[in-house]
Amino acid sequence: MVKKAKETPMMQQYNAIKAQYPDAFLFYRLGDFYELFNDDAIKGSQLLELTLTTRNKNAENPIPMAGVPHHAAQNYIDILVDQGYKVAIVEQLEDPKQTDGMVKRDVVQLVTPGTKLENKTTDAKNNNYIATIIYENQQFGFAYADLSTGEQKATVLANEDQVLNEILNLQTKEIITNDTLTISFMEKLKKIGIMISKQLKIVKTAELSFLSQHVENKLVKTVVGYLVTYLTITQKRALDHLQQVVVYEPSRFLKLDHNSRYNLELTQNIRTGKKKGTLLWVLDQTKTAMGGRLLKQWLDRPLISAELIKARQTKVRALLEDFFIRNTLQDHLIKVYDLERLAGRVAFGAVNGRDLIQLKTSLSEVPAIKQTILQLNSEIFKVTNEQLDPVADVAQLIEKAIVDEPPLSVTEGGVIKNGYNQQLDQYRDVMKNVKQWLAELEAKEREVTGINGLKIGYNRVFGYYIEVTKANIAKLDPNRYERKQTLTNAERFSTPELKQREALILEAQEKSTILEYSLFTEIRDTVKNNIKRLQSLSQAIAQLDVLQSFAVVAQDNHFIEPTFNDNHQLKIENGRHPVVEKVLGKQSYVPNDIVMPQNENIMLITGPNMSGKSTYMRQLALTIIMAQIGSFVPANNATLPIFDQIFTRIGAADDLISGNSTFMVEMAEANNALQHATANSLILFDELGRGTATYDGMALAQAIIEYVHNNIHAKTLFSTHYHELTTLSTELSELTNMHVGAIEQDGELVFLHKMEAGAADQSYGINVAKLAGMPLNLLNRADSILKNLEAHSQTVISTKLDSDVTKEGSKRTEQKLSKVGQASQNQLDLFSSESTLTANELAVITQLKAVNLAETTPLAALNYLSELQKKI
Repeated sequence: MVKKAKETPMMQQYNAIKAQYPDAFLFYRLGDFYELFNDDAIKGSQLLELTLTTRNKNAENPIPMAGVPHHAAQNYIDILVDQGYKVAIVEQLEDPKQTDGMVKRDVVQLVTPGTKLENKTTDAKNNNYIATIIYENQQFGFAYADLSTGEQKATVLANEDQVLNEILNLQTKEIITNDTLTISFMEKLKKIGIMISKQLKIVKTAELSFLSQHVENKLVKTVVGYLVTYLTITQKRALDHLQQVVVYEPSRFLKLDHNSRYNLELTQNIRTGKKKGTLLWVLDQTKTAMGGRLLKQWLDRPLISAELIKARQTKVRALLEDFFIRNTLQDHLIKVYDLERLAGRVAFGAVNGRDLIQLKTSLSEVPAIKQTILQLNSEIFKVTNEQLDPVADVAQLIEKAIVDEPPLSVTEGGVIKNGYNQQLDQYRDVMKNVKQWLAELEAKEREVTGINGLKIGYNRVFGYYIEVTKANIAKLDPNRYERKQTLTNAERFSTPELKQREALILEAQEKSTILEYSLFTEIRDTVKNNIKRLQSLSQAIAQLDVLQSFAVVAQDNHFIEPTFNDNHQLKIENGRHPVVEKVLGKQSYVPNDIVMPQNENIMLITGPNMSGKSTYMRQLALTIIMAQIGSFVPANNATLPIFDQIFTRIGAADDLISGNSTFMVEMAEANNALQHATANSLILFDELGRGTATYDGMALAQAIIEYVHNNIHAKTLFSTHYHELTTLSTELSELTNMHVGAIEQDGELVFLHKMEAGAADQSYGINVAKLAGMPLNLLNRADSILKNLEAHSQTVISTKLDSDVTKEGSKRTEQKLSKVGQASQNQLDLFSSESTLTANELAVITQLKAVNLAETTPLAALNYLSELQKKI
């Protein structure tokens, strides 16, 4: 009869710990394995492709069980965490050999997506951010950290959109919050797919050691307190490597919302999701992991201070002008390991001998880096040189103490050099001489006994022994040895002399290992005391690395140093799209000028699809971003204003997070620009209005152009297929028409990819369809329909701007819609034959005439038109 298994003390212990971590996989240490039980085992065996077994398999309800070797556990933990799970690591807190009864165990670390320390080589240049959000007094406290590098930053944000923007831009892996966020906002966060963890209390003064004394904002202190509390509770150790919190103001950097970053492909290719094909891909010639991460951070936050931008440019220029010094610098940088993450591993007690050798190797390059920089303008790099502290005392300690090729384990010996510690050397002498002594003893016993087959051996259970085969037992003096073990065909013996030597050997081995680990921890603690110095050094090297990367990219791609002006002038001669040019090759790319004088703020661009309008617009945005991070730019010459924000509406896609349609996304993004743009902003609208009916789209496009022209005065590129809008250039003084050149040769459309002044004469839509390979009979039918429409339809949208100013202010803009031809006879002729209209229709016209378009946003206009349409 199968009996129900009684819960063993071990399973009682397991279940008690699991109850504290119900949302995590419990890696429970049993000897040389981490075991998973029950549901963890079932799910873990599927996710990790492990063999699922059972414990107490003869019981009525056997316990599912799966395990991984402790030395390979990190790989399995990484797999689970990368898939969005938490892993609680349970270790044995006592030596089983010295414990009677149940070994004490507990969780020593909770690994989550946001607290993951180990990084694959491919992720070395990426940060792993965890963020905290707290809502108080109509504001959001926002703090984030990278536990692997110690970086910490915090700010106060005004609304949910700003919070979402920061989370998405930072590619945050985990969010910590309390119960202050609304349910609807929590739902938005969940739709993003980021892990959300709760932290309902704060450890008193948790934030104080990481905040400078001049930070008085209560919300900043609170949000940092929650962040540090969560990190301390989950990691269960001192976080000595956490850097002082940098309190930042988003308004001090060029603002780019997440959609704009996505559309411009700054760090992620839209099609592949990879780095290749992005601006980061073009600019990244960094040689260190720290430099790669800093470059990405600079791209995330371009500067708006001319002084800071020019300071970076000056250093890039110095490095660009001296090829040999730059090459020498690169040779040294490439030998520098990830100092930030090495410091983190030291603080966590996770560092091994090989990590310390990497640290020593890195530090040994610093004097050469300093010497190389001194050959450049010493004043320009003065601060950098002061930060390049070689931490020589640490490097010398590691050189003196750690062997050049240490093993991975730090607990099994072989890490410390001979000559570093006298007692350790004595233990090693004993172990070194043991083989020789055993060989001499074996030879001596063979000679005395006359048994040539006698041998001395060792196993862990019986220790050292003398083995004689049973065929030779008769030759042995029965009083010479003490019997130790009987085998099928041999007997094993010992002697007082062998026992004494065995005790000495085993003592030397055990004490040597213990002493060596103790020495290693002392060295590790010395390094730990110098973490702040290592982090400062790391920051200096990272900055040098990014600057030399800019210099290399500038030379390789023939980029030039842009200049800045404060009179709103924009002039780029022979500008190029840096990514497209790199993919196509310099010889294939057609450069273009972008000229917008002080009094010209809107460029209306017409031309066929696939002709390069979107590329031209993106090219301008990327050039500005490059200029404002201190990089040189792809052009023959460039003078730019400094922009405070960039707004884009490029590409068409539904918003899966909010569930909005393409058109609603278009309107929301357009409204965001209209509500927040200033005269110092850049607005890029590509085919705005195409997501709705033709006349709706055209009306909205015109209204938006007029609104930007009359109210914002931002530099704006607006591409469109609505050729009727080009007539606005005669009425809007700040608007100019541009078009993409195209010619027809032998019935084939040829794009010139060159921007030309004036409006395009036709759309070439059918020609583009032909390039796409559509059936010939379909194309011929489309051409016939087009000619018929052109013969019977005339569409005119005109706007007359009255500049006269009355005592009440500027007059309302009068809009006229003239008859829309034979093809739209069913459409109401609003302003002619009013006498034939019904009273209701006349009321609608009266309301329409009263609308002040100059003060109406596109979204409000759309809603208003919808209401009027319902009334009709």
